[in-house]
Formats: sequence, structure tokens, C-alpha cells
Amino acid sequence: MTAESVSIDHPRLVEAVLRNPMNRAILERLPALGLADAWLVSGAVFQTVWNVITGRPPEYGIKDYDIFYFDPDTSFAAEDVVIRRVAACMSDVCDCVEARNQARVHLWYHEKFHAPYGPLHRTTDGIDRFLARVAQVGVQPMAEGCAVYTPHGLDDIATMTVRPNPCPNFRAEIYDAKAASWKMRWPEITILAATEV
Repeated sequence: MTAESVSIDHPRLVEAVLRNPMNRAILERLPALGLADAWLVSGAVFQTVWNVITGRPPEYGIKDYDIFYFDPDTSFAAEDVVIRRVAACMSDVCDCVEARNQARVHLWYHEKFHAPYGPLHRTTDGIDRFLARVAQVGVQPMAEGCAVYTPHGLDDIATMTVRPNPCPNFRAEIYDAKAASWKMRWPEITILAATEV
């Protein structure tokens, strides 16, 4: 199966995502953690789909599993409690699950990345700010199945296309570094230049 021949809709995306045992465990356990507006996002989702498309093991090449949630308590202490709780909950599955409160990203982003980052109002705002459109995807467990958030659709995931996202915090050098890292693990991807925003 090649990327050009793949068509993905929300049910097929969820089916592919659940082939990764780490994703399955995270999505099964996420509701019990009681995190507001929690989503499994980005690489855990689209890179698992790339692995399914290319016939690799579902967990191949995925460096971490990001959980985004939204808590109006923007203290580091509150987020640290969640980080520890998530780590304890997932310790038998994976030691690379990272929970991040999207309500406090603007407090540290500029210092880390030297770029402006305005406050967010919901978890999906954080997904909207990923530098590549292919990364703009989240899966949220629901009572029946999973919700999928993908503001630009699923075509870039299906065609393994890395396209810049012209968001306020876009930085070409960070986009290029991420794309190059992905290309080393998935040589089949097509990367559009940062200048094509």
C-alpha cells in the first residue's frame, strides 16, 4: 500500500491509531485520569497512521506520546501533579507519555522557543498551533468510540505530506528540524518548504 492509494476518514484513522498498543492503553486509561478536555495528539496519532500505511510496526519511530488537556490552574505545581499522575498510570505501558496543560503554554513557550505565543482558550487551540498541518490531529476517547479533531482534514496524513502551518508561532528553523527528523524515520514523506506558508 502506498500513500497515494490511501484514503482516510475518521473511523479508519481511529482504527489505525488503535493498532498501536501504547495508543490503545492511553485512550483506554485517559478518562479515569479526569483531565479536562484531554486529547492524545500529534505524532502518536499521525506517525502511527504512517506506520500502518507503510507496513511498519505501529509504534515504530514514535519518540513520545503527547496528551494535551486544559486546566485553568496555570501553576507549575498543578501541572506537575498531573505529569506524575499520568506517568504512574502509564508506567507499565510506556515511559514516554507527556501530559501538558495547554492553559499554561504561553507562560514558558517564549523562553524555550524564542517566539511569541498568546494564551490558549481550549485544548484544540494548542493543536491548531502545531508547525506542520500533518501534526494537527487529536483523538479523544468518548463514551462510544473516539472523537477526532483535525482542522485541515486528513489528506496530509494519508499522503504523508508535511506542509507548514502558517500559525502565529511559526518558526521555519523548528519546522525544518522536525521535518528532517521525520524524514530520517519515514523516508517516504514529502516535505513542503517552510517558505510555502
